[in-house]
Amino acid sequence: MAARQLPARRYFAALALIIAGMYALIFFTGDSRTPQLGLDLQGGTTVTLTARTPDGQAPDPADLELARQIIEQRVNGLGVAEAEVVTEGSSNIVISVPGDNGEKARELGATAQLRFRPVVTGPEAASPAATDSAAPTDSAAPTDPAAPTDSAAPTDSAAAPTDAAGTTTGAATETSAPDADAPTVTQEQATAEYATLVCDTTTTSVDRAQDYIAACSDDGTAKYLLGPAVIEGTDITDASAGTETATGAWVVNVDFNSTGSATWATYTAANVGNAVGITLDGRVVSAPTINGAINGGTTQITGNFSQTEAEDLANQLKYGALPLTFSQATAQSISTELGSEQLRAGLIAGAIGVALVFLYALLYYRLLGLVMIASLVLSAVVVYASLVLLGRQIGFALSLAGIAGFIVSIGITADSFVVYFERLKDEVREGRSLRSATPRAWVRARRTILSADAVSFLAAAILYWLAIGDVKGFAFTLGLSTVLDLVVVFLFTHPLMAVLSRVKGFGTNRFSGLGQVDHSRRPAPPARPDRELVGSSTNGSNR
Repeated sequence: MAARQLPARRYFAALALIIAGMYALIFFTGDSRTPQLGLDLQGGTTVTLTARTPDGQAPDPADLELARQIIEQRVNGLGVAEAEVVTEGSSNIVISVPGDNGEKARELGATAQLRFRPVVTGPEAASPAATDSAAPTDSAAPTDPAAPTDSAAPTDSAAAPTDAAGTTTGAATETSAPDADAPTVTQEQATAEYATLVCDTTTTSVDRAQDYIAACSDDGTAKYLLGPAVIEGTDITDASAGTETATGAWVVNVDFNSTGSATWATYTAANVGNAVGITLDGRVVSAPTINGAINGGTTQITGNFSQTEAEDLANQLKYGALPLTFSQATAQSISTELGSEQLRAGLIAGAIGVALVFLYALLYYRLLGLVMIASLVLSAVVVYASLVLLGRQIGFALSLAGIAGFIVSIGITADSFVVYFERLKDEVREGRSLRSATPRAWVRARRTILSADAVSFLAAAILYWLAIGDVKGFAFTLGLSTVLDLVVVFLFTHPLMAVLSRVKGFGTNRFSGLGQVDHSRRPAPPARPDRELVGSSTNGSNR
């Protein structure tokens, strides 16, 4: 008896270890103890941007993906938590921002502002105690962006332009034409702001080409006082990360168009030894020192770059402005109250579905129904832990469509129990005891359960691969619940039935729901003949 019970205990121990491990991760790591909710359940804003091309055709997929990455970086830079930026179809980008960040979501599709500005003062530690020494003198501020007279030498030596193309002259102020009618922020005004500026990783500045600005570094550790823009990011035609042939150090190579290269040649010739701040949406992503006049070739930014740092800077320079033009196709706002109502409605629908399954199980299977109910409750425990951990690790957010997937999966899970129990009833009706019928029924039911769940999981996987938007959430939860169904049936339901089959009285027809033994279906023993011929043979003759 003990030897037969040992496998069941092992199954229970394995399941208990899995559940204990999952909930240990929930309570002893991370801050959240609840599943992450999607936009439709907690409220927020969804904005759909449609790419526009000159010929009216769908944009290049690579450009669309790059635009998505840039917008995603802008979302992260705004400090919007749990936002999602995905491509949809061949020309749409969908931005989903939960919570009260609707106005930010509507602005995310605008072309990012990448500019080159003279460094007047900085870098300086961005702390409240550093305000007394922050104010620069007038001689430190360039009054002409194209030819500053005395710019403070920067301490950021991680980058140094050494070479760039330029054949004609061009005025940097031409790039600020869209803002020409707006009031200009003077050096004195920007200096006052710089003196009190405290930075963090989300602090941004109003970035207009003709203004002096006080700006923070991209990591929030330093601040700069910058002059009016010299070159716009739209003048950059290419930027790439590479290595120096002699040293193998990582560098960033930058190419300008004809207007940008001409302006850059004029500016660098007049500002050898000074620094130039490269800003993206009002934050300084790099502040290299100009080592010499750049009159031809490619500008090369050098420094102690890692490969990742060089590639990130190259992407910021190359794609600071979106590679495509977008128009806002739709914008949908969901209030927090509406999201709460949808969550409540989804939970009520799920509760009704579970209650109906419980009622059916008790009426039809009696004691076996209790086994089904216990299995479904345990499945819910595992599903909840999975949702919390998936929300932390991969950012999975439970949406209304996801709840629908779980409701549908209740039927799939219950179907596994029905297959097993019906096989068990067939064995008992053929005259076998519950104890001997249980392993035989499991062998037959196991194949059917595996086949059915494999089909369900394959359908969910294909739907997830092909679908977009909320349908992906439905497919994901349907596939997840299908996998967890197998875990519960194999590690809990079957071992539990093996244990209960040894309990005297559990298999009685009145309480178990297994049905009566059908003796008529038992094979009849062979009939004995009425007469038998008895004789002996001697020497081949009969007597």
